[in-house]
Amino acid sequence: MQAEENTLEKVICEAEVEIRNADGLHMRPAMQFVDIANQFECDVTVSNTENSVDGKSIMQMSMLAATCGTKLKITTEGADAQEAIKALRELVEDKHFEEPVPSEPKKT
Repeated sequence: MQAEENTLEKVICEAEVEIRNADGLHMRPAMQFVDIANQFECDVTVSNTENSVDGKSIMQMSMLAATCGTKLKITTEGADAQEAIKALRELVEDKHFEEPVPSEPKKT
């Protein structure tokens, strides 16, 4: 008879994202981020060059004061970390919080 090991696997995922919507991470997009982060069991941490905050707290997310062009590091830790990082990255980089991005100047 073999002994069964009961080990909990600790999954940690990281992604660097850039805020690209014109108005940055104001309250509406911050709330969208928090809403998605709270759909997952894993811990979510978001950091810039100065602060590291709980990605599930609207008050802490607002402390990042991330404007257009700001790079943030998202770290997820827990069983559903991969799914969470994918959903959060999609919100920030692909959907741009469903807000307009600054237009590129036309080249002549």
